[in-house]
This record gives sequence, C-alpha cells and structure tokens, in this order.
Amino acid sequence: MGVTRADDWPQWMGPERDGVWREAGVVSAIPTDGLPVKWRVPVSGGYSGPAVADGRVYLTDYDRPAGDLANAPNDRTELAGRERVLCLDAETGKLLWKHEYDCPYAISYASGPRCTPTVADGKVYALGAEGNLVCLDSVTGAVAWTKDFKQDYGAPTPIWGFCGHPLVDGKRLICLVGGPGSVAVAFDKDTGQELWRGLSASESGYCPPTLIESAGVRQVVIWDADKLNALEPATGRVLWSQPLKPMYGMSIMAPQVADTKQGRVLFASGIGRVGALFALAADKPEATVLWRGEPKSAVYCANSTPFIAGDVLYGCDCDTGMLTAVDVATGKRLWETPDATLGGTRRGKHGTAFLVRHEPAGSPAVASTRTWIFSETGDLILATLSSTGYVEVGRQHLLDPTNECFGREVVWSHPAFAGRCIFARNDRELVCVSLAK
Repeated sequence: MGVTRADDWPQWMGPERDGVWREAGVVSAIPTDGLPVKWRVPVSGGYSGPAVADGRVYLTDYDRPAGDLANAPNDRTELAGRERVLCLDAETGKLLWKHEYDCPYAISYASGPRCTPTVADGKVYALGAEGNLVCLDSVTGAVAWTKDFKQDYGAPTPIWGFCGHPLVDGKRLICLVGGPGSVAVAFDKDTGQELWRGLSASESGYCPPTLIESAGVRQVVIWDADKLNALEPATGRVLWSQPLKPMYGMSIMAPQVADTKQGRVLFASGIGRVGALFALAADKPEATVLWRGEPKSAVYCANSTPFIAGDVLYGCDCDTGMLTAVDVATGKRLWETPDATLGGTRRGKHGTAFLVRHEPAGSPAVASTRTWIFSETGDLILATLSSTGYVEVGRQHLLDPTNECFGREVVWSHPAFAGRCIFARNDRELVCVSLAK
C-alpha cells in the first residue's frame, strides 16, 4: 500500500491496519513520575484518530462557532460548522497547513468527524461525518479530488455519521459509501475515478473495509447492516456472504482473522449480542459458522475493534463495558475487567478502550500479549493480557474526557503510535507523549 517508514502510523489501526505496533526502543513500563509530554496543541471536536507519516500528523476536526451538543442516541443534532483536515509537524506540533469546508451536521453524537485520515504515496484521504471525501497533497494540502457521497451516490447520512475509514489497496481507494448498489465503492486513488461499486443493504453500517486473505485469495470484507460480504478487491465481485445483523445497523468493528487450532477463522460481533466465529475454507473463498454467541458467551464489540492472540480473543463488550477475554474455540468467557475501560468496578454500556499490541520486529512469541490501552477515561495503560487474566504494568492520564455517553464523560478516539510516541486527542487538544526508552 505504499505506506512510509515502519515507525509511522499512516492510517487507522496502524501500518498494516491490524492494531499492532512493531517499533523497538520503547519503554517496558510507565514510570511513576510519568512519561514526558512533548507537546499539546488545541484542536476542535471529533472522534477521528490521528495519522502519522513522514514527520507529519494528520487530524480531522469540526470547528463549530455556536450550537450545543445533545448526545441523545436516537436523535440527530443540527449544527453549522466547518470540517477541517489539519497537518502538523510531528516533532513540535506546529500547524503546517489546513484544509476546511462548510459542513452542516445533522447526526447523533455530532462533535466531529469519525474517520482517521489515510496517508499513502504522497496523498492524504479524509472522510467527513456527512460523506465528504477529500484527497489532498500530503505536503502542501492542495486538493487533488473530492467526492460527496450524498450527492454523488444518493447515500443517506447514517444517524451516527459516515465512519468507514478509507482503505488503500494498490491503485484503489475502497470506501464504505451507501445507497442502492453502492454500499462499497472503489476509486482510483490518484484521480478519484470510480473503478467499481457493489452491494445493497438496508443500511451501509459503520464498519471500515477490511482486507483479509484465505484460500490464497485476497478479499475485502464489507460488513453492512445485514451481512458479512467478501469481495474481490479488483472488481467488487462478491465471493461469499453470511448473515450477521446487529441491532440499529451498528456493524462497527473490523472483522478479525487469525490462524487457530480450528484453522483459519474470522470473528465479528456487535450490539444486540450478535456475533459469530466463521471457519474460512482452505481450498476456496468461503465462510461457514463455527459458533454464534449467546447472552453470556463471546464478546460484543462496538466502538473498538478486538484482536485474537493465540487462541484467545480480547475485546470490549458493549453490554457490560468490560474488557473481556474469550476462548476462541468455544466462545466461553475467560475473564472480564472494567479497569481498562471504565476505570473502576462499575459497569457501563459501551465502555470503551482502544487496544494496540506491542510486538517489536524479531521479538519472541510469548503466552501473554503486551498491550497499550487508551481508555475512555483518557488514561494510557500498559498491560499484559493472557488467558489467565489482565495485569496492569502502569497507567498515566493523558487527556480529560470531553464528550459524554450515558451520563458519563468519555474520550472515544483511537490513538496513533509512531516515532516512539503516542499521539492522542479529545475535543480540545492533541497531545504527543514520548514512549522512548
């Protein structure tokens, strides 16, 4: 995909889009006197995470001069403001350029954009909450091309906005769009010309396009509000589909693929206790159900994407608000904790933490997984996760929660890890903290 150095974080979930940080020379514990803050800069509202590439940080936000947020889950808030793409110097936080455009909002949880920018081959791709897609020169901010999903495809704005982080695959930019026959659309990443479109659904959902490989075949998985679909990346041809319908159209997490004792598997889940583990066939592109989750099994993920390490699945359950470990073979829950999400012993709907495994290149395989966690409380946590439990190595408060959900204060934004630093944002500031040894 033409991404840059190994220590960059040029898109959502990192260079390989797998939530793994492979950089060496990083601290093994959070010191009692804290990690050094390199800089803090003011920004405006948004759930989108930062991307870091070639010494620059890219972030989208929403600059609204007036109007109050009212985070009622089923009601749209109408606001007037401007969506912005910001480019900052990664070393100093200095603003290098910004691109902005008027963008009235009519969405729920309307603080700002949802999608992390995607940086590849000298371009930055940013998708706003109302379906404005812009391709900009990554150095100058000059506009290369734009799309308007509502105008160009008749795609209705989902109640919680457009959320599918754009995916670069070769010459293609694959996006979750919406509208009849265009749930997924591939554009030429340099010109914006449409290459293919496919799928119809009751709603587009919120899940980012996800590349997987099984049976020796590369596939792009699109999870719409009704079903999991695997498409041929070059043509959009459907290779297989499986029904998986969460409540409220909330297909959000990126489906996870891993090699386990059961063979190559794929897991996806969502609100309404809807989730399943699928076996991916070894001889052809095909998925069959191994098990479906039950009320007290599996983990039902929403805001953050889980991961599979060995034969254990780790994720944040949207019903309990707990970080939960699950046996992949059976779906049985092994343990759960609110410490990594809610910061205490209480439960809370959609308790959220963003999980990033730290696996420096050449490091030996171990039974426990060293994990950096950014909690909705604004804390950075270092912990080891294993089948037997959660062990916290250290914690530091980075940002105050500036948004709200179900009466509690939250920060819901996936951080970036690059240059031996973490870059994290709330609705008021972006912070860079050194994690170097």
